Amino acid sequence: MSFRDWVLHVDLDQFIAAVEVARRPELRGRPVVVGGSGDPTQRGVVATASYEARAFGIQSGMPLRLAAKRCPEAVFLPSDPPAYQRVSDQFVATLRRFPVVVEVLGWDEAFLGAHTDEPEALAARIREAVRAATGLSCSVGVGDNKLRAKLATGFAKPAGTYRLTRENWAPVMAERPTDALWGIGRKTAKKLAEADLITVAQLARADPAELAARFGPVLGPWYRMLALGAGDTEVRGAPYVPRSRSRETTFQQDLTDRSEIDAQVATLARRVARDVAAEGRPAKRVAVKVRFAPFLTQTHGIALPAPTSDPAEIERAALAALELFEHSRPVRLLGVRAEFGET
Repeated sequence: MSFRDWVLHVDLDQFIAAVEVARRPELRGRPVVVGGSGDPTQRGVVATASYEARAFGIQSGMPLRLAAKRCPEAVFLPSDPPAYQRVSDQFVATLRRFPVVVEVLGWDEAFLGAHTDEPEALAARIREAVRAATGLSCSVGVGDNKLRAKLATGFAKPAGTYRLTRENWAPVMAERPTDALWGIGRKTAKKLAEADLITVAQLARADPAELAARFGPVLGPWYRMLALGAGDTEVRGAPYVPRSRSRETTFQQDLTDRSEIDAQVATLARRVARDVAAEGRPAKRVAVKVRFAPFLTQTHGIALPAPTSDPAEIERAALAALELFEHSRPVRLLGVRAEFGET
């Protein structure tokens, strides 16, 4: 086989849960749930769950109390971001030792651009090196573009390698639901189903003009391109920079007093402003997240008049975004996010 360019997607398996199990080997093989304060009797959501916990239907974003009902014997642990960052740094440093271009996507995943005649052999070496450096397993998707590499990783889990390219795209993906595609979520899949586009193959055969009329001139045709397996082939080695900084609080008792809600948002906004200042980049947009009782989550945001790190401006924008909500229910969570925009 001749040398050619490949995109590899490397993803640490059950990252946060795996870090916790590595620190507590006695938990290996047990259902582990990480999130909030680690107390399922208090409010909080699941950050991640081990494969053993996922077998009980526990998913990220689920209330801890519901997770405890689904699996009473699960071990619940508090989230420890500094520990996860340390392991993430080891993970990325390990990837950078290989003759590849590394594009970091977050704590636990990255795209690699590689010129090789044996991508699976390279993937095996990467998996071995990551395990030696971090003690964690990872899965590697091999593709001819980013979309296919990212999707291939799902077939590789756990701790395996899978290749998805133009050659096997149709037999692998054609009959899968549209939300199996990276970039199409459940809500979009539901809208596509209303147009009788249920499978990837049906979406790939759809008329671009009809898709544009129904979903917009940009998104409609883009959905079809996803179904055809089209994607970016360039892996960019620029350092990873966060696109936003955010803070949020889950309240053990619902908030009903509007003045208290305003005060909490203002406090969060000031904390975010300090994070923005430490980042050294001005924010361009501020968004507020509100989770109403029992579990309805909404987000509204506004663009800032000019990029800024000024705490007063970020607080003002957060309070203005808060005005966009219909305040008819008790509030169980508030969050404020400052977005930096493109760099």
